[in-house]
Amino acid sequence: MSLLSSCFNCGEVRDVADSFIQKCSDAGCCCGCCSAFRPRYKRLVDNIFPVYPQDGLVKSNMEKLTFYSLSSPEKLDRIGEYMYQKAARDIYRKKYGFVVIAMEAMDQLLMACHAPTLNLFVESFLKMIQKLLESTEPELQILATQSFVKFANIEEDTPSYHRRYDFFVSKFSAMCHSGEEGEKKNKIRVAGIKGLQAVVRKTVSDELVENIWEPIHMDKIVPSLLFNMQVIFSIRKKYSEVNFYRYFQESGFHSNETPNENPTEDEDDPPMLAETCMRELVGRASFGHIRTVLKPVLRHFDLHELWVPNQFAIHTFRIIMFSIQAQYSYTVVESLMAHLDENCKSSASIRTSIAAVLSKIIAIAAGESVGPTVLEIINSLLSHLRDSVRNCVSQSEEKQYQEALINALGEFANHLPDYQKIEIMMFIMSKIPFPLVDNQTPADNLLQSILLKSLLKVGTKYQTIHLNTTFPVSFLEPLLRMSLAPDSDMRLLVQKILHTLIDRHHNLDKLSKPTVEIADLELVIEKSSRPDLIFINKHGPIIYDALYTSLQMDTNTPENIEAIYTTLALLCVELSSGETVIDLLQLVLGIQNLALTNNSLTTAQKFNLHALVVCLLVLISNVANLKSLEEYASQIIEARRQEAPHLLPEFMVHYPSNSEGAGKVPHLLIDQMAVCEYVKSHGIDASRLLQTSPYGAGGPGIVAAGAHRNSWIDTARGSITELAGVNEVDSAASSPGVQRKVPEEQLTFESMKKVLTEPPEVRKEAEAERRKNLSHTFRTATFSELIRRTQPKHDLLQNKLNEIFKSLSTNETRSPSEEEKKPTVPTYEQNFPELFYY
Repeated sequence: MSLLSSCFNCGEVRDVADSFIQKCSDAGCCCGCCSAFRPRYKRLVDNIFPVYPQDGLVKSNMEKLTFYSLSSPEKLDRIGEYMYQKAARDIYRKKYGFVVIAMEAMDQLLMACHAPTLNLFVESFLKMIQKLLESTEPELQILATQSFVKFANIEEDTPSYHRRYDFFVSKFSAMCHSGEEGEKKNKIRVAGIKGLQAVVRKTVSDELVENIWEPIHMDKIVPSLLFNMQVIFSIRKKYSEVNFYRYFQESGFHSNETPNENPTEDEDDPPMLAETCMRELVGRASFGHIRTVLKPVLRHFDLHELWVPNQFAIHTFRIIMFSIQAQYSYTVVESLMAHLDENCKSSASIRTSIAAVLSKIIAIAAGESVGPTVLEIINSLLSHLRDSVRNCVSQSEEKQYQEALINALGEFANHLPDYQKIEIMMFIMSKIPFPLVDNQTPADNLLQSILLKSLLKVGTKYQTIHLNTTFPVSFLEPLLRMSLAPDSDMRLLVQKILHTLIDRHHNLDKLSKPTVEIADLELVIEKSSRPDLIFINKHGPIIYDALYTSLQMDTNTPENIEAIYTTLALLCVELSSGETVIDLLQLVLGIQNLALTNNSLTTAQKFNLHALVVCLLVLISNVANLKSLEEYASQIIEARRQEAPHLLPEFMVHYPSNSEGAGKVPHLLIDQMAVCEYVKSHGIDASRLLQTSPYGAGGPGIVAAGAHRNSWIDTARGSITELAGVNEVDSAASSPGVQRKVPEEQLTFESMKKVLTEPPEVRKEAEAERRKNLSHTFRTATFSELIRRTQPKHDLLQNKLNEIFKSLSTNETRSPSEEEKKPTVPTYEQNFPELFYY
């Protein structure tokens, strides 16, 4: 290597001639006193440095250098390279004052020059910044970061395809984890965060430069920001639980709060600056890049065990949800769901924390979820609930996890439109296993209970307008079957679901407890709409029968009976009309008869039923404005208060041993004939009250759990039999040529007594045997045999119609030839085969 260096460049003769009289200042130059051989740009660069670094940049000479750079932009690359060499030499000699002056000069040149050749100067500029960042002096690292931020804010005319920022991402990320003591630590961390923010801004704006969204970069940027964001939560160790949350709220760290009024304070605070940078990073992410941001976040929480406690996790994901583009918000929910799948074998506390985070942010994504996305999220939540039941280890921890998932489900449904809530409830109902009396395991009961709780959670977020919309048949029938489940807790859940969906005028709290003081409740009552009346006329029998059947179960607690009272009371209030009064009074009388004749119920349960009956009677008379019936109910109440207070609310599990049964005091019971007379006095047709009650004798409605209606024909035949029993088919009197026939089977007192006193278990066994035989017949018999067996033999209505048609045909005159052409069996006498499934 040569010991001497020359500052003369033979290609720059014109520059040498311009400054012949100036002296070379380089001590290593071979020209000695001959300054004419130094290039002009070097002399201009040398002149901006003072003799003493404390004097700062020579501004007059800096202006000359700037003017020269603008006049000769092709010299920018040489100027930058020369300044980089001088700064590198000063760093090596630890002359940091001159390094600061060189960096300041490069900043001014960068801001002043916007020529197409600026890319050449930028390469030297970035080399200069890299050199400063590689030094061990914190001041030089901070200075380099500030210069890089200025560079990032410049919009370049032409992109640089070969420029890379790997070193800057790694270095700025390392600065974010600085372990320096005192104020230097915060300054270096703030500089690192600002540097990462500048890198993101510089690369995101131009798609042709390096892709900052690559996992190799996000794995460094995101954890660095999270590391600084979580500093505020370390204060928890210094404060008590209550004081910490108070400090956390007063410090303004909620994402939905207004930012600090003084931005300079935020810039000097690493947690706040990191949060701002995280918002900007997530906000700039497109659909294809958002997952590359979320994966490092989830990995960071796993590696550093930040899920428990989950305050910081909730805080972070709320920031992400509020910063992300609205149409991509459901992606965050899907990522959390997938992460929950990955942690299926983790401890229940971790899964509970993840589910709690999900419940806090899922409502934000609900507004942007449409179509299949909604059911996918719901299905995923239900799958986690099922897995939790099957893999239950610790009952208490798993219960918290299940509650967190249910809360997430409810929060998600709360922000969906009503039509989607109905779909969700039907979807959940389809996932509930049907309760079986036999082969029912505790896991099945638990799963049914959890899914019903989920359904109740969604129901609380739904506002009912029309009952026919809220209760489609595909939802109503399974729900009523679940109301007959063997487990009393499940039946109670079903009743609560009905309460939530039926109550439209916020009367639920007023009717939650049975009472005879209805006037003090101040109920909100409105006239029923026509669609609601159509709904209750169509589905009322199966609803009432399900409630009546539920009251027959000997596992009922006072809470179950109170819940059924609330359901009936809400139906009475919401569907108040003369058309529904008779149905409700029929049910009331049927429940009273149940309390008198059912031998499987305990004495306390019977007393509860009698109290329920009188409460419903008072409510019906008050809602329907039946004054005479209301007075009659008041008389019964006063008599019971004096002679049998145990037949009034409130419901109890145990009653005093001297409590007298209701059968021994018949004058305290509700008289059917008296009720009919009082109803008639108000102009309401009470003939149905005098007929055979549909309750207690196998009337229409839902049978026990697991059984189905045979067909619509069975229902029609049942109603025809009832009509025949009370001799109501009176078409013979108005039809010519037809004489009334006495029914073959007469209704006797013994048969009535047998029906009323027969235990329900016997009826159930007979019904099960009948279904078994019917199923066997339809599986083994031939088609012709099935047709023969299903032909009606003693159909009273068919016989009546035949007689009417025959009487009409005898009055018509027909020619013999026409009668010979007609078939021997008239068309109207040919029986159409009953519909059935093979």
